[in-house]
Amino acid sequence: MADNSQKMSYQAGEAKGQAQEKASGMMDKANNAAQSAKETMQDAGQNMQAKAQGAADAKKMADNSQKMSYHAGEAKGQAQEKASGMMDKANNAAQSAKETMQDAGQNMQAKAQGAADAVKNATGMNK
Repeated sequence: MADNSQKMSYQAGEAKGQAQEKASGMMDKANNAAQSAKETMQDAGQNMQAKAQGAADAKKMADNSQKMSYHAGEAKGQAQEKASGMMDKANNAAQSAKETMQDAGQNMQAKAQGAADAVKNATGMNK
């Protein structure tokens, strides 16, 4: 009987450890994916800003026509606004993914702990 109880306790601990390891791996993957998405969006934003700066530089090279000046400034403003919006969305998505994965990991850990406690209660080891 003691051998069976020890075996069940060992298996419960092993299951808890595996669940925690899996949760940790999922958190790492989610954080890596979120970081990658953030970096990709930052690169895209920087690229757009560089293009906007290029438009501003082209404006300087153009003649003093008011119409050309107006349109170049307008394009730069729109590009910067779009880049800023994309960065906000990327940061929000990354944060949301991180929080979702943290919640999932905590859920898995709680379930594993519940399973371990249930086995301990069933075997009388939780007294």
